[in-house]
Formats: sequence, structure tokens, C-alpha cells
Amino acid sequence: MPTDFQVPSEVSFQDAIALTQTLFTNIDQLASSKVESHVADLVATMNGARGFFVTFLTNEFELDEEKKDAIATALRTAPDTVAGLLVKNLVMSTAMTLTHSRQDNPDMVQQSQLTRERTAAVIHQVKLPAVEQEAQQLWQSLTTDTGTYTEFLQRWGYDAEQKQAMQAAMSETFPALQA
Repeated sequence: MPTDFQVPSEVSFQDAIALTQTLFTNIDQLASSKVESHVADLVATMNGARGFFVTFLTNEFELDEEKKDAIATALRTAPDTVAGLLVKNLVMSTAMTLTHSRQDNPDMVQQSQLTRERTAAVIHQVKLPAVEQEAQQLWQSLTTDTGTYTEFLQRWGYDAEQKQAMQAAMSETFPALQA
């Protein structure tokens, strides 16, 4: 891995994807402290975090527990950015599972399911209170059509069946939401 791995303060989404791919291509040669540092640099900005998650959650990476812990620690350094993206990734991948199923695209159904499963696993590993708060806000918007995430749900045009699937995924990931 290049020793000059640096995340620009104004990293673009595309550059963040490329940097994340480079990071994971070379992760076996890096100390966990370097992995933590690089991931923390990526998630310090919204573009960096988006690029990190689109790569990390949609690709298969073999990681030992030490590297997983380093990534979780790094994600905790940017709770305001990470929390919203994790909750959105959970519900968006859930909705896309239905979309791909309707389009009779089993490969993409499987990819969306894997992304949802990976997102749920990361949520459980990072254990961020901010993620729980975002989940509560999204749950409110899903169940009452009011609140912080109402515009997000409308913008993407999710239908009743997708929203029901999102609620199921959220209930599974956040059991405390079932009240």
C-alpha cells in the first residue's frame, strides 16, 4: 500500500471509494492502528464516509477480529456522520431487495440482502448511541409519516410494502423499537 495514503479534507465521493478499495486491497499488510487511522480519516467527512460505506458494505472482505475492531473504533470517531449512514443503508438495502425481486434479478436481490446483513452486523459492532437515536427517528417517520426522515422516505418514493420490509429489518436490528 502506498505509504502516502492520505484522505484529502475535501475528498470526493468517487475518491473516497477508490481510497477505500485501496485500503481493503492492502489491509493484510497494515497494522490495525493504521487501519483505524485510515478509516477514521475517511469517515471524518460525509463524502468520505459515504464512499467508505458503499465499498465496505457491498464487497466481500476477509477481516480478522483485530481489523474489525479497528474499523469499529474508527467509525465511533464520527458518530454524527456514521449513525445516519448506517441506518439509511439498513433500510435502503432492504427496500432494494424488494425492488430487485420485482425486477426478477436474483443476483441483485442477494447482493442487497448481503448489504443489509453487513450493515446490521456493523451496527451491532459499533454500539453507538447515535445509531440508536437515528433508528428511533427513522422508525417514527416509517410508522407515523412524520419526523426527521419523512422527506428522505418521500424523496426515494418507497411504497407501503418497502416500508413494511424496512420496519421488519429495523425491528430485527433494533429490538427496542418494538413498543
